[in-house]
Amino acid sequence: MANTLHNGAKCGIPLRNQSLTFSRHVSRSLSFLPKTLHGKQSNTSSIKASQADFPVDPSISPRVNAVKPSKTVAISDLATSLVQAGVPVIRLAAGEPDFDTPAPIAEAGINAIREGYTRYTPNAGTMELRQAICHKLKEENGINYTPDQVVVSNGAKQSLAQAVLAVCSPGDEVIIPAPFWVSYPEMARLADATPVILPTSISDNFLLDPKLLESKITERSRLLILCSPSNPTGSVYPKGLLEKIAQIVAKHPRLLVLSDEIYEHIIYAPTTHTSFASLPGMWDRTLTVNGFSKAFAMTGWRLGYIAGPKHFIAACGKIQSQFTSGASSIAQKAAVAALGLGYAGGEAVSTMVKAFRERRDFLVKSFREIDGVKISEPQGAFYLFIDFSFYYGREAEGFGKIEDSESLCRYLLDVGQVALVPGSAFGDDTCIRISYAESLTTLQAAVERIKKALIPLSSAALV
Repeated sequence: MANTLHNGAKCGIPLRNQSLTFSRHVSRSLSFLPKTLHGKQSNTSSIKASQADFPVDPSISPRVNAVKPSKTVAISDLATSLVQAGVPVIRLAAGEPDFDTPAPIAEAGINAIREGYTRYTPNAGTMELRQAICHKLKEENGINYTPDQVVVSNGAKQSLAQAVLAVCSPGDEVIIPAPFWVSYPEMARLADATPVILPTSISDNFLLDPKLLESKITERSRLLILCSPSNPTGSVYPKGLLEKIAQIVAKHPRLLVLSDEIYEHIIYAPTTHTSFASLPGMWDRTLTVNGFSKAFAMTGWRLGYIAGPKHFIAACGKIQSQFTSGASSIAQKAAVAALGLGYAGGEAVSTMVKAFRERRDFLVKSFREIDGVKISEPQGAFYLFIDFSFYYGREAEGFGKIEDSESLCRYLLDVGQVALVPGSAFGDDTCIRISYAESLTTLQAAVERIKKALIPLSSAALV
């Protein structure tokens, strides 16, 4: 381990007690100065004097300063840097399927390039793709939309951000059950809205209590964000619970629901998925977001979409027209092929889901064998959100005290060489998120490393 730490240190990547966020280093070098101005020799001394007289204002927008950087991205970047430095880290931080994009989808993208389909598309997406999305939503989700009620974006994250910006005003409240995907609260802050975090319990499978929801709704409540299947917990909201939530939403005219359904097809039978917009009275109140990254292993293609009432979707489209314009023409052709694979992605997706389920079963069984660990078995997605708080307060020799999820993740990266994400990033510091979007062989090696790293902590006294 000493060699490992030395290698990391040589590359400027100290492991022990390292923070899991990155600082920005801004260079304000003024090394380049023009020698001539309008054909005349410039007076560099006067330029330097004027620069001293008028220094650059380095301030950043308060809105941006309020936003926290993504810890999942930070840890993934750190783990990648360590691997490049020769440290054999197992990376289980990022939520990215380890499968290749299915061949028919990839071929459609290649053909789009060969056929010269490489120009701008309409801002909202091609008519071909939006019609295919409408067909998918009707057949698979039981919700009816027309193409002018759909906007295709550069990933579901963009769709979510644009939805929050489109419907929230300064001072509005965005209700977010915790554990939550790391970007939800920050999207609210970017819209000058206030995130209102509602805790859930591992004993309730991290599902929102309708009574708690009802008690927290105010006249400022504008948006409720639901993610099912959930990142980071893998929990799936049963239809009965969603119906209870819908009854509460219906009582509050200003309250809308942003339903993040990106993991919809990664679900383990007999559990089923219910789209919130399909519930009675909820079509007018719901913005449904989905995409192609997870189920179709198309993370790098960057393609997602939002569907909802026309006036809300038009607002999302207006924002997109000034931010990025339309999504990649090539990715959109590939997405049409993805939706043409059959119901719920056909055999290509079911093969991936079968592998995810096998990995989930292995990890659940393995971690249940460890003293003090609490698990809620995920019913969808490809994450385990495990309660490791039993190990908090213990002293690790040569490392220091394990105080919280972040320090335990640093310890497991340092000693076990496994990169995980602290639960504090998701609003629940008792847990750690493990992504099982890796091969079973890789997961088996990771479990052995984690178990070995935890052994000294098990016998360590609380301090």
